[in-house]
Amino acid sequence: MKVQAYAAVEAKSKLTPYTYELGAIGPEQVDIKVAYCGICHSDLSMINNEWGMTQYPLVPGHEIVGEVVAAGDAVKNVKIGDKVGLGWLSASCMSCQECMDGSHHLCANNEATIVGRHGGFADYVRGHWSWAIPLPEAIDMSKAGPLLCGGITVFNPIILANVKPTDTVGVIGIGGLGHMALKFLKHWGCEVIAFSSNPTKKAQILEMGANQVINSKSPEELEQIAGKLNFILNTTNVSLDWNSYLSTLAPKGKFHTVGAVLEPMAIPAFSLIGGEKSVGGSPVGSPTLTKTMLDFCVRHEIYPTVEEFPFEKVNEAIEHLEKGKARFRVVLKK
Repeated sequence: MKVQAYAAVEAKSKLTPYTYELGAIGPEQVDIKVAYCGICHSDLSMINNEWGMTQYPLVPGHEIVGEVVAAGDAVKNVKIGDKVGLGWLSASCMSCQECMDGSHHLCANNEATIVGRHGGFADYVRGHWSWAIPLPEAIDMSKAGPLLCGGITVFNPIILANVKPTDTVGVIGIGGLGHMALKFLKHWGCEVIAFSSNPTKKAQILEMGANQVINSKSPEELEQIAGKLNFILNTTNVSLDWNSYLSTLAPKGKFHTVGAVLEPMAIPAFSLIGGEKSVGGSPVGSPTLTKTMLDFCVRHEIYPTVEEFPFEKVNEAIEHLEKGKARFRVVLKK
């Protein structure tokens, strides 16, 4: 099968049309005809080789929804004609301790959709059947793509931290990840505090589910909620005054980061010890949890706020995201 795609040929280059051939399909693989594909900041990091692991030419795209058009002889759970989603991961070994325990996303030998292989800025994409997540029948496919990466990235911490409907929680950074976290936590039943340094977003942040917006650059506003939060989710990828946020945690509170902060995070030990507080982090989530999240989204009509571009305007869409203009996720449509 010949695949028409868009690829970066070197770091920081524009994407250009690129054709490649998929080899023979493996017994446990499926081919997906792409209908929509979100653009994630991880795509930008890979295009620019910020993580030092990009192989060119690179076909980005890992927030994919589409239809299964081919399946190997040993494929389970999905069949030709099914609508599925494929996220950051496209395969895992299915035999290690983590896979057998249901934590496929922690498999040491997993395969990322855009690392060492081609992703979803294309007509077709291939993956292992276990990561081709069946989409609920009632889902809006035009908005579902970002849920496969950004969505599960902020949903998984809610489960890991055992967040309760009675909790008061905080979200740092109300962008592509943070706005989805707000919507999840609102429907989880929590009182949600949003930390944002952009006052122009305040009305929209409240509309998306926050009960209160705190100016993250204001020590006075942070002091007002000292010791009140049971859980904080950081979605930013920049260094902040982490101790200021730890001071807003209640005893036994949990601070969780999904933002890829490249510098070491300065966290004073005594800020944790006195209140039995903890700090953690996580990647995406397992296939089973991803399916649970999608069902939760359909039940409560939770979708990311998206801006749609046709595939042929992929470079305009990337520039829109790079300049910080996206409100709040960008999706490419075939």
